[in-house]
Amino acid sequence: MPKESQFQAKLIKRLKVMFPGCIVLKNDANYIQGIPDLTVLWKNKWALLECKKESESKRRPNQPYYIAKGKEMSFGAFIFPENEEEVLHDLQQAFGA
Repeated sequence: MPKESQFQAKLIKRLKVMFPGCIVLKNDANYIQGIPDLTVLWKNKWALLECKKESESKRRPNQPYYIAKGKEMSFGAFIFPENEEEVLHDLQQAFGA
C-alpha cells in the first residue's frame, strides 16, 4: 500500500497530463483545518480533492464539510486508489474535458 504522499504525487502528475496547463495547489491544513489537500484550477473550472491512501482512511474534522462545499460550488471529492478512476472520470465530465 503506497503512502498518501506517494499517491498524491502520482495523482498530481496525472492531473497535469489530463488537464494541460492546469494549476494544482497543495493546501495547508494548518491554515484552514480540514481544507482538502489539493485545489485544481483549469480554464474557468476548479476542484477540491482530498487524498487518502485507502478508502477506509480516517476523515479529519471538517473534511466532509469542505468536500460537500466543493461539490455545491464546483467539484469536490475524496480520492483514493480504489475510486481514482471514477473520480477522475467525474472530474473530466465536470471540467468538460
